[in-house]
Amino acid sequence: MSVKAYVLLVTSVGKEQDVASSLKNIKGVINANPVYGEYDVVAEVVTDTLEELNRVINEIRHNPNILRSVTLIVM
Repeated sequence: MSVKAYVLLVTSVGKEQDVASSLKNIKGVINANPVYGEYDVVAEVVTDTLEELNRVINEIRHNPNILRSVTLIVM
């Protein structure tokens, strides 16, 4: 059974498109889109295990243009 999560990201001003584009190159990130509202980018992540999800989230958070993240794991 796979693990699915949505990662909500706040980025540096004007970096929404750059962050969304770079996230799409990370294995496990199915989709990433800039959005309007409290968050700047929403990424959809699907992995085989929670450990792999943790790895993907850590890789996402290493982007210097990401200021804050919230992860929502789908039940």
